[in-house]
Amino acid sequence: MAASQAEVRISTGRGEMPAYCAVPTTPPPWPGVVVIHDITGMSHDLRAQADWLAGQGFLAVAPDLYYWSSRLGCLRTIMRDLGKRAGRSFDDIEAARTWLGEHAGCSGRIGVIGFCMGGGYALALAPDSGYSAASVNYGGCPSDAEDWLAQACPIVGSFGGADGSPLGREAGKRLDRLLDQHQVPHDVKIYPGVGHGFMNDHDPADATLVLRFLARISGTKYDQAATEDARRRIIGFFDTHLRGGVTD
Repeated sequence: MAASQAEVRISTGRGEMPAYCAVPTTPPPWPGVVVIHDITGMSHDLRAQADWLAGQGFLAVAPDLYYWSSRLGCLRTIMRDLGKRAGRSFDDIEAARTWLGEHAGCSGRIGVIGFCMGGGYALALAPDSGYSAASVNYGGCPSDAEDWLAQACPIVGSFGGADGSPLGREAGKRLDRLLDQHQVPHDVKIYPGVGHGFMNDHDPADATLVLRFLARISGTKYDQAATEDARRRIIGFFDTHLRGGVTD
């Protein structure tokens, strides 16, 4: 199912933030999803993720969190913000969530999905941030997560079994265990033999030399079969918690 696309600008407390919006072709209202990018930033892949969600009937907006400075400058802020679960980047994501909620076609139920760095945001935003579901894709599980995951919205998580990074296999196991412990509705799956970043099919034009180097050392590689299965699970989970009338 095709979607219509638009480059939009979202007002934040510090200026106008560029974002990519993908709109379903089915009649509204639609549940909304904020799509948070990996370290690459705004890319062909990020737009494709938003298009996929819109094709499944979700109003998707993907903000560019690097809009206000260089990638390196923004990453310094992002790493600090993720540790605190607060700060400028969280304010920018909240502006995107608010923009979705005010969209004439949005049903009012909103989810969040992120990849790698963006998966870290999706997890950090799961408690007390106004989301009805979160999709965490190889986004880690920080050491203090046990302190705040009890308040999380339902979470669907996907991790690579061959991903030995701090964001990978062991983080997925820990996340699954903590969500069980706190009785948070969840679906966490670890894909055997699959490495980091397996759902991101990046265009080489979007990768700098540094990003290509980081991809090599992290074992990042797109895997179509795992992606198709993860996407099936995510849509099923979002159908239940964003579209299916489940109350939080």
